[in-house]
Amino acid sequence: MDDRGQCAGMGCGCEGCDVKTFILAHEQARRGAADYALRQAPDGWRVKFTPPSKSRDQEERYHAMIGDIARQYEFMGGKLHVEDMKRLLVDAFARVRRDQGTPLHHDGRILPSLDGKGFVQLGLQTKEFRKAEATEFIEFLFAWGSEHDIVWSERAEAYA
Repeated sequence: MDDRGQCAGMGCGCEGCDVKTFILAHEQARRGAADYALRQAPDGWRVKFTPPSKSRDQEERYHAMIGDIARQYEFMGGKLHVEDMKRLLVDAFARVRRDQGTPLHHDGRILPSLDGKGFVQLGLQTKEFRKAEATEFIEFLFAWGSEHDIVWSERAEAYA
């Protein structure tokens, strides 16, 4: 830190220096990341590459879709709260992913599954979805909704 309390550079020990993130969206960002990793990062620091996280638009879209489903679909004789429906849909999506060889992890309380063939371990989270997983989840919701005669709201369609 400098005498004004501002970050004086990478690795000065302030909270802002604990993590350096580069989004590899274009060549200049790639060069910046490479330069930092090769020339500026303090000894002992690690480089970690991760897939992109879901976008806010994806999140808003699947939440709108889940809301549409919760308002229209009856499960076990009644309509569920949107959060409970979300958990059931995420579990169903996780089962598909598991069958494809890319399982999602879960734990929590148990309810019967939507298809009646098993039980749902509630506790699956969408907050950790990567961009590709969120895209697949939206596609899954469209397919599931189509099979169950869900009519999509303008809000769900707005993110197309």
